[in-house]
Amino acid sequence: MNNFALITGASSGIGLDLAELFAANRINLILVARSEDKLIKIANELEKTYKIKAYTIAKDLSKENSALEIYKEIKSKNLSIEYLINNAGFGSYKDFINEEWNVYHRMITLNIYSLVKLTYLFASEMVNNGRGKILNVASTAGFQPIPGLNVYSATKSFVISFSEALHHELIDKGVTVTTLCPGSTLTNFHNVAGLKGRKHIAMKSKTVAKIGYKAMMKGKQIVIPGIINKISSFTVRFTPRRIIPIISKKVIKGV
Repeated sequence: MNNFALITGASSGIGLDLAELFAANRINLILVARSEDKLIKIANELEKTYKIKAYTIAKDLSKENSALEIYKEIKSKNLSIEYLINNAGFGSYKDFINEEWNVYHRMITLNIYSLVKLTYLFASEMVNNGRGKILNVASTAGFQPIPGLNVYSATKSFVISFSEALHHELIDKGVTVTTLCPGSTLTNFHNVAGLKGRKHIAMKSKTVAKIGYKAMMKGKQIVIPGIINKISSFTVRFTPRRIIPIISKKVIKGV
């Protein structure tokens, strides 16, 4: 009962749907997001419905100290993380020089620094225990350079490369690292990023979460939900690099 799933960005979207999937499978939870009130309400509902334990930690992972603070709080409760889900992240759709630097600093800290730090802290314990599963949420944007989402797509490219390499380092030690690469998904991402987009082509977050959850449990290396996303991510490999940003710019409203 002391083994838990730690989920960041758990107050909405894919993170919330993943939390319910873990709870439905009787796995205890540690939910992380900025909104304490929302987390407490979610935790109470999951505990009541699924008879599991659900702790909450209100932290802003766009701040560098947050990952270590989360780790220390979990250790103080003598809890063990068997599943780590690095889901928190955000993007901003603007020409590079028109965005404030602070937004990029927060984005890089959240999408890269905190993800790597949490992985570093908990992967070592998983290896010592001889078991563990990590799910890092990237994006199909990580397969291509996207004008207007340049920093965001670069951070997700990092997550894909980092996670795939780490999977091969840890798999023989009993730990798997799965990379979930959603395309356009019906979450709050579009509103935060400033993308209103063609949401009619977006997948439901529950569907994406189920696909990611199943892939993680099977120890798969990478999963791309949806046939359109699979095709676009595959064909970009054979497209001349010089024209990928041109194509991406034309379809950006559907990201």
